[in-house]
Amino acid sequence: MVTVIKSGTIITAEATFKADSLVDGEKISTIGMDLEQPGAEIVDASGKLVMPGGVDPHTHFELPMFGTVSSDDHYTGHKAAAFGGTTTVIDFVSQDLPQLPDCVEAWHAKADQKAAIDYSFHMNITHFDEKVAAEIPHLPDLGITTLKTFTAYNGRLRLQDGEIFKVMRIARDAGMLTMLHAENGDVIDVLVAEALAENHITPEWHARTRPAWGAVEATLRASALAATYLALAIERGLPLATLDKPLAAAAEVGRTVA
Repeated sequence: MVTVIKSGTIITAEATFKADSLVDGEKISTIGMDLEQPGAEIVDASGKLVMPGGVDPHTHFELPMFGTVSSDDHYTGHKAAAFGGTTTVIDFVSQDLPQLPDCVEAWHAKADQKAAIDYSFHMNITHFDEKVAAEIPHLPDLGITTLKTFTAYNGRLRLQDGEIFKVMRIARDAGMLTMLHAENGDVIDVLVAEALAENHITPEWHARTRPAWGAVEATLRASALAATYLALAIERGLPLATLDKPLAAAAEVGRTVA
Protein backbone atom coordinates (compact mmCIF):
# COMPACT_ATOMS: atom_id res chain seq x y z
CA MET A 1 0.00 0.00 0.00
CA VAL A 2 1.35 3.43 -0.97
CA THR A 3 0.30 6.63 0.79
CA VAL A 4 1.20 10.21 -0.07
CA ILE A 5 0.95 12.70 2.79
CA LYS A 6 0.48 16.05 1.10
CA SER A 7 1.31 19.62 2.12
CA GLY A 8 2.31 18.94 5.70
CA THR A 9 4.99 20.71 7.74
CA ILE A 10 7.67 18.07 8.26
CA ILE A 11 9.77 18.16 11.41
CA THR A 12 13.05 16.22 11.46
CA ALA A 13 16.09 16.33 13.74
CA GLU A 14 17.71 18.81 11.36
CA ALA A 15 14.98 21.05 9.96
CA THR A 16 11.32 22.09 9.71
CA PHE A 17 9.90 22.51 6.21
CA LYS A 18 6.80 22.01 4.05
CA ALA A 19 6.84 18.97 1.78
CA ASP A 20 5.03 15.78 0.77
CA SER A 21 5.94 12.32 2.07
CA LEU A 22 5.54 9.11 0.07
CA VAL A 23 5.05 6.09 2.33
CA ASP A 24 5.54 2.66 0.76
CA GLY A 25 4.23 0.02 3.16
CA GLU A 26 5.64 1.14 6.49
CA LYS A 27 8.66 3.01 5.11
CA ILE A 28 8.95 6.66 4.08
CA SER A 29 10.62 6.28 0.70
CA THR A 30 10.53 9.84 -0.64
CA ILE A 31 10.22 13.36 0.70
CA GLY A 32 9.71 16.20 -1.77
CA MET A 33 7.35 18.72 -3.29
CA ASP A 34 4.29 17.82 -5.38
CA LEU A 35 4.79 14.08 -5.14
CA GLU A 36 2.47 11.94 -7.25
CA GLN A 37 1.95 8.18 -7.26
CA PRO A 38 -0.79 6.48 -9.32
CA GLY A 39 -3.21 4.57 -7.08
CA ALA A 40 -1.80 5.98 -3.85
CA GLU A 41 -3.99 6.97 -0.92
CA ILE A 42 -3.79 10.74 -0.46
CA VAL A 43 -3.75 12.26 3.01
CA ASP A 44 -4.13 16.03 3.16
CA ALA A 45 -1.87 17.30 5.98
CA SER A 46 -2.32 20.99 5.24
CA GLY A 47 -1.85 22.99 8.41
CA LYS A 48 -0.59 19.94 10.30
CA LEU A 49 2.79 18.80 11.59
CA VAL A 50 4.30 15.59 10.23
CA MET A 51 6.91 14.16 12.58
CA PRO A 52 8.36 10.86 13.80
CA GLY A 53 6.31 9.04 16.42
CA GLY A 54 7.46 9.34 20.00
CA VAL A 55 8.95 6.51 22.03
CA ASP A 56 7.85 6.08 25.66
CA PRO A 57 10.49 3.85 27.31
CA HIS A 58 8.71 3.55 30.67
CA THR A 59 5.16 2.20 30.81
CA HIS A 60 3.25 -0.06 33.21
CA PHE A 61 0.31 -1.78 31.52
CA GLU A 62 -1.83 -4.36 33.30
CA LEU A 63 0.77 -4.46 36.08
CA PRO A 64 -0.08 -6.30 39.32
CA MET A 65 1.33 -4.25 42.18
CA PHE A 66 0.68 -4.47 45.91
CA GLY A 67 -2.84 -5.86 45.68
CA THR A 68 -4.04 -3.86 42.71
CA VAL A 69 -3.50 -3.68 38.93
CA SER A 70 -2.57 -0.62 36.88
CA SER A 71 -5.60 0.86 35.15
CA ASP A 72 -4.51 0.60 31.50
CA ASP A 73 -3.96 -2.64 29.63
CA HIS A 74 -1.93 -3.00 26.44
CA TYR A 75 -4.85 -1.85 24.32
CA THR A 76 -6.11 1.16 26.23
CA GLY A 77 -2.56 2.28 27.02
CA HIS A 78 -1.43 1.88 23.43
CA LYS A 79 -4.53 3.74 22.20
CA ALA A 80 -3.85 6.65 24.54
CA ALA A 81 -0.22 6.71 23.43
CA ALA A 82 -1.17 6.77 19.76
CA PHE A 83 -3.56 9.69 20.27
CA GLY A 84 -0.68 11.58 21.86
CA GLY A 85 1.72 10.88 19.01
CA THR A 86 3.64 8.07 20.73
CA THR A 87 4.00 5.09 18.41
CA THR A 88 6.35 2.88 20.45
CA VAL A 89 6.24 1.92 24.13
CA ILE A 90 8.52 -0.21 26.29
CA ASP A 91 6.83 -1.98 29.18
CA PHE A 92 8.34 -3.78 32.18
CA VAL A 93 8.11 -7.56 32.62
CA SER A 94 7.59 -8.59 36.25
CA GLN A 95 9.69 -11.44 37.60
CA ASP A 96 6.67 -13.33 38.91
CA LEU A 97 7.53 -16.81 37.60
CA PRO A 98 10.48 -19.09 38.37
CA GLN A 99 12.14 -18.73 34.94
CA LEU A 100 12.78 -15.48 33.06
CA PRO A 101 11.60 -16.84 29.66
CA ASP A 102 8.28 -17.77 31.27
CA CYS A 103 7.95 -14.22 32.63
CA VAL A 104 8.51 -12.81 29.14
CA GLU A 105 6.01 -15.23 27.63
CA ALA A 106 3.42 -14.21 30.23
CA TRP A 107 3.82 -10.56 29.20
CA HIS A 108 3.50 -11.47 25.53
CA ALA A 109 0.25 -13.25 26.38
CA LYS A 110 -1.04 -9.98 27.84
CA ALA A 111 0.18 -7.76 25.01
CA ASP A 112 0.28 -9.60 21.69
CA GLN A 113 -3.46 -9.71 20.98
CA LYS A 114 -4.12 -6.19 22.31
CA ALA A 115 -1.22 -4.20 20.88
CA ALA A 116 -2.20 -1.13 18.84
CA ILE A 117 1.30 0.29 18.32
CA ASP A 118 4.88 -0.99 18.34
CA TYR A 119 6.12 -2.22 21.70
CA SER A 120 9.00 -3.91 23.46
CA PHE A 121 9.90 -4.99 27.01
CA HIS A 122 12.42 -4.39 29.76
CA MET A 123 13.03 -7.22 32.27
CA ASN A 124 12.71 -6.50 35.99
CA ILE A 125 15.23 -8.39 38.11
CA THR A 126 13.71 -8.49 41.58
CA HIS A 127 15.03 -11.87 42.67
CA PHE A 128 18.60 -12.96 41.99
CA ASP A 129 20.38 -16.27 42.29
CA GLU A 130 22.71 -18.38 40.16
CA LYS A 131 19.82 -19.67 38.07
CA VAL A 132 18.70 -16.16 37.21
CA ALA A 133 22.31 -15.19 36.52
CA ALA A 134 22.53 -17.98 33.95
CA GLU A 135 19.28 -16.91 32.25
CA ILE A 136 20.01 -13.19 31.88
CA PRO A 137 22.49 -13.51 28.96
CA HIS A 138 19.82 -15.32 26.91
CA LEU A 139 17.25 -12.51 27.19
CA PRO A 140 18.50 -10.77 23.99
CA ASP A 141 17.41 -13.90 22.13
CA LEU A 142 13.89 -13.00 23.30
CA GLY A 143 14.25 -9.38 22.17
CA ILE A 144 15.08 -7.93 25.60
CA THR A 145 18.32 -6.01 26.04
CA THR A 146 17.53 -3.95 29.15
CA LEU A 147 17.24 -4.91 32.82
CA LYS A 148 15.75 -2.99 35.72
CA THR A 149 16.85 -3.29 39.34
CA PHE A 150 15.53 -1.61 42.49
CA THR A 151 17.11 -0.08 45.58
CA ALA A 152 13.68 0.40 47.17
CA TYR A 153 10.58 -1.68 47.99
CA ASN A 154 12.36 -3.70 50.65
CA GLY A 155 11.33 -7.32 50.84
CA ARG A 156 9.42 -7.10 47.57
CA LEU A 157 11.44 -5.74 44.65
CA ARG A 158 14.75 -4.59 46.10
CA LEU A 159 18.07 -6.30 45.38
CA GLN A 160 21.03 -5.91 47.69
CA ASP A 161 24.00 -3.90 46.42
CA GLY A 162 26.08 -7.02 45.82
CA GLU A 163 23.29 -8.51 43.72
CA ILE A 164 22.95 -5.33 41.67
CA PHE A 165 26.72 -5.39 41.18
CA LYS A 166 26.49 -8.94 39.84
CA VAL A 167 23.59 -8.03 37.54
CA MET A 168 25.61 -5.11 36.14
CA ARG A 169 28.57 -7.36 35.36
CA ILE A 170 26.44 -9.98 33.65
CA ALA A 171 24.55 -7.34 31.68
CA ARG A 172 27.70 -5.65 30.46
CA ASP A 173 29.24 -8.94 29.32
CA ALA A 174 26.01 -9.71 27.46
CA GLY A 175 25.85 -6.27 25.80
CA MET A 176 22.81 -5.25 27.86
CA LEU A 177 21.87 -2.08 29.75
CA THR A 178 21.08 -2.07 33.48
CA MET A 179 18.57 0.50 34.72
CA LEU A 180 17.85 1.43 38.31
CA HIS A 181 14.84 2.50 40.35
CA ALA A 182 16.93 4.79 42.54
CA GLU A 183 15.62 5.46 46.05
CA ASN A 184 16.82 4.57 49.53
CA GLY A 185 14.50 1.78 50.64
CA ASP A 186 15.69 1.80 54.26
CA VAL A 187 15.02 5.53 54.72
CA ILE A 188 11.62 5.17 53.06
CA ASP A 189 10.64 2.40 55.45
CA VAL A 190 11.54 4.57 58.46
CA LEU A 191 9.65 7.60 57.14
CA VAL A 192 6.59 5.58 56.13
CA ALA A 193 6.35 3.96 59.56
CA GLU A 194 6.57 7.36 61.26
CA ALA A 195 3.97 8.88 58.91
CA LEU A 196 1.54 6.04 59.52
CA ALA A 197 2.03 6.31 63.28
CA GLU A 198 0.99 9.96 63.03
CA ASN A 199 -1.93 9.11 60.70
CA HIS A 200 -0.46 10.97 57.74
CA ILE A 201 -2.19 9.00 54.99
CA THR A 202 -3.16 11.67 52.44
CA PRO A 203 -1.54 11.50 48.98
CA GLU A 204 1.13 14.17 49.55
CA TRP A 205 2.74 11.96 52.17
CA HIS A 206 3.74 9.52 49.48
CA ALA A 207 6.16 12.20 48.26
CA ARG A 208 7.13 13.36 51.74
CA THR A 209 8.25 9.88 52.72
CA ARG A 210 10.42 9.64 49.60
CA PRO A 211 12.84 12.58 49.78
CA ALA A 212 14.77 13.55 46.66
CA TRP A 213 18.10 13.02 48.39
CA GLY A 214 17.28 9.33 48.52
CA ALA A 215 17.30 9.23 44.75
CA VAL A 216 20.57 11.19 44.65
CA GLU A 217 22.21 8.81 47.13
CA ALA A 218 21.00 5.69 45.33
CA THR A 219 22.10 7.01 41.94
CA LEU A 220 25.58 7.81 43.27
CA ARG A 221 25.77 4.39 44.91
CA ALA A 222 24.86 2.62 41.67
CA SER A 223 27.35 4.76 39.74
CA ALA A 224 30.01 3.78 42.24
CA LEU A 225 29.16 0.10 41.76
CA ALA A 226 29.58 0.47 38.00
CA ALA A 227 32.83 2.40 38.40
CA THR A 228 34.11 -0.24 40.84
CA TYR A 229 33.62 -2.94 38.24
CA LEU A 230 35.45 -0.90 35.63
CA ALA A 231 38.28 -0.06 38.02
CA LEU A 232 38.74 -3.75 38.70
CA ALA A 233 38.70 -4.43 34.97
CA ILE A 234 41.42 -1.84 34.44
CA GLU A 235 43.56 -3.34 37.19
CA ARG A 236 43.16 -6.75 35.61
CA GLY A 237 44.38 -5.47 32.27
CA LEU A 238 41.18 -5.17 30.26
CA PRO A 239 41.95 -2.74 27.40
CA LEU A 240 40.36 0.66 27.95
CA ALA A 241 39.20 0.66 24.34
CA THR A 242 36.56 -1.89 25.29
CA LEU A 243 35.23 0.19 28.19
CA ASP A 244 32.64 2.94 28.12
CA LYS A 245 34.75 6.11 28.14
CA PRO A 246 32.86 8.16 30.77
CA LEU A 247 32.72 5.28 33.21
CA ALA A 248 36.31 4.33 32.48
CA ALA A 249 37.30 7.89 33.38
CA ALA A 250 35.21 7.66 36.56
CA ALA A 251 36.96 4.44 37.45
CA GLU A 252 40.35 6.10 37.03
CA VAL A 253 39.25 9.01 39.21
CA GLY A 254 37.97 6.63 41.87
CA ARG A 255 41.23 4.70 41.86
CA THR A 256 43.24 7.93 42.14
CA VAL A 257 41.17 9.14 45.09
CA ALA A 258 41.50 5.79 46.84
